[in-house]
Amino acid sequence: MRCHTPSVTPIPRSYMVQVLDRSFARRIDLTTLQLFIAVCERGSIARAATQEYVAASAVSKRLSELEAAIGTPLLERHARGVRPTPAGESLLHHAHAVLFSLEKMQSELSEYAEGIRGHVRVHANISAIVQYLPDDLGRFVDQHPTIKIDLEEHLSAEVMRAVQEGAADLGICHTGARAASQNLQARNYKIDHLVLVVPRQHLLARQTSIAFVDTLDWDHVGLDAKSSIYQAMHSAAQAADRAIRLRIRVTGLDAMCRMIHNGLGIGLMPRRAFELMHGVGHLAGVALTDKWATRSIELVARDFESLPVSAKLLVEHLSPVVSDMTKT
Repeated sequence: MRCHTPSVTPIPRSYMVQVLDRSFARRIDLTTLQLFIAVCERGSIARAATQEYVAASAVSKRLSELEAAIGTPLLERHARGVRPTPAGESLLHHAHAVLFSLEKMQSELSEYAEGIRGHVRVHANISAIVQYLPDDLGRFVDQHPTIKIDLEEHLSAEVMRAVQEGAADLGICHTGARAASQNLQARNYKIDHLVLVVPRQHLLARQTSIAFVDTLDWDHVGLDAKSSIYQAMHSAAQAADRAIRLRIRVTGLDAMCRMIHNGLGIGLMPRRAFELMHGVGHLAGVALTDKWATRSIELVARDFESLPVSAKLLVEHLSPVVSDMTKT
């Protein structure tokens, strides 16, 4: 008589990975992560235990269990205490990120408990922040006092990256042709005009307008190399087979004005930003004749239709009559 062995259906690998992931998550607790961070920062189990008001033996036990759960040593001893191994360094990075996310979650949820019913994360470039957003966001907050807006300043490329990666709900920047290539949608916000800023006594201050190529005989004060303004300048100079005589870089438009006022060069900045900086040096603005000096500032999102209600209200406020410039 033959014995028939029942067939066994293989367990899918994806299911096994999910089970292992859940098991790992159950074995890692937040208190242990906090203690691990304290030990790494203080360089000693005893000092970390004193800081966290926990017995040193309890800290050692938790760290041993953590190493067992991960399956590799996380700390190595030396004459003055302990330091993280390469695996420990990696865990330290992730532990900081986990605890930071939890603190942010607690902060946001507490705001809902206090009556704030919306939260929009906005990243914008310096042109939008200096020229337009203070007035526009001020009016929006007056109309929607229960919606909180977190605004961060970044370069245009970083703004689009933040939106693409989900770190920001809405971006406001110069996109050029890059929005579509990054699977982002863009809508009109404002038009931006660049001007040449020079000291009032400068030879070029007598001009009513000028082509950028005619400024290249003078030293320039420039912004970050990744900024949209500097990249436009660099492209224009390359097209004319010329070089920009860059004397100094600055990170802000007010700093640029001070440098120009003190004779360190001339520079390009948005016209309205220049007009708003009253009293920052004895300066003059000269219009640029180049087509690229007139630029569009756009609102950027992964998908405007799928934004939370609070973010949609902000988009509607910033662009009452909207038309998609770029669609995925």
